[in-house]
Amino acid sequence: MLRKTAVLVSLTALLVAPTMAFAQDDMVVMGDDIAEACPAPANLSGEIPVGALFTISGAASVYGSVQQAAVQMAVDQINEAGFLGDATINILFEDSASENEQAIAAMTKLVDEDAVVAVIGPTLSREAFSADPIAQEAGVVVLGVSNTASGITDMGDFVFRNSLPEASVIPGTVADTIAAAEITSAGLLYANDDDFTVSGFEVMADELANADVTIVGEETFATGDTDFNAQLTNLIGASPDAIFVSALAAEATPIIQQARALGFTGPIVGGNGFNSPAVLAQTGEDSNGLIVGAAWNGASPNELSNAFVEAFSEATGNPPDQFAAQAYTGAWLIASAIRCADSVDRTDIRDSLAALPEIDTPLGMFTFDEDRNPVHPSITQIAQDGFFVPLISEEVSSS
Repeated sequence: MLRKTAVLVSLTALLVAPTMAFAQDDMVVMGDDIAEACPAPANLSGEIPVGALFTISGAASVYGSVQQAAVQMAVDQINEAGFLGDATINILFEDSASENEQAIAAMTKLVDEDAVVAVIGPTLSREAFSADPIAQEAGVVVLGVSNTASGITDMGDFVFRNSLPEASVIPGTVADTIAAAEITSAGLLYANDDDFTVSGFEVMADELANADVTIVGEETFATGDTDFNAQLTNLIGASPDAIFVSALAAEATPIIQQARALGFTGPIVGGNGFNSPAVLAQTGEDSNGLIVGAAWNGASPNELSNAFVEAFSEATGNPPDQFAAQAYTGAWLIASAIRCADSVDRTDIRDSLAALPEIDTPLGMFTFDEDRNPVHPSITQIAQDGFFVPLISEEVSSS
């Protein structure tokens, strides 16, 4: 049982009328900080092509579809607000179909044929490792908005991400889980053929070992597997207090269902791949007690986050998830870099993005570190009745 009670904050309670900032039609949007820091551009005009490469179809489409909706919403706001002066962003979406080769082909098209000045995406870390070198070689900024594997920005100085790496989020998740659920032993389960899931597993294993938690077993599977009963039976048979899993959403759902069917009632602790309402919707009551570290939660008191939740919910009919929040923020970051550069030169945009001041975003106060990785708060969540809520109540006010 959890010693600290998680606070359930209804998302509907967050949909309130915000106060004015850099806004249009009484809706708060990002941009205030940048509007003050950088004058209205004098040298921009016409349509500026920006690419967005997401898994709109395929196994990881639960992430890419909301990313596409969030970026489109951000671009509409940017253009309607006149954030880039006489210029507008022409957003060009490409579908990686959750396949590395398709991500490579799509990135090549965006960079070479469409001559984009920057690319948002791709969705998956393994796609990024395949496709980002194309942008790097061409000198085009690529901003990952959901790439959390280790080594993403090591590919080159045009590669950025606004998605907190697993190495930044999982340590807090492990510490909070140990504190809240009194964990002394754990089992580990992960996909051993994916860059993101391997990175997550490695951080989980290290953090559990550092906390003197006994690892009672490690089990692996392949991306695309659907039957995890053998691995789960082995882990559950060793009586762990919790099972830590590094998986993407397609595998996360049956893992949760099968673990509960085998009688495991303890916490299941997931990596970033579990951060999707689709996982909660598909697993129902089985997901209660699922603990996941995140870069964002809809219960945040942040005014920009509240406004984003309201706008996205109204536009799509569904509340946003972390992937939507990161994609939305990413589109505004690219627009901010273009505004501050007052240029569509690719290198100027790279330099401008790296030099952006700390700014307020739906993710919290945000900046890039010297390695082009994000710096902003994280939060540990627990699933309750179909929603992710803060695991420890104090995090609502501190994140």
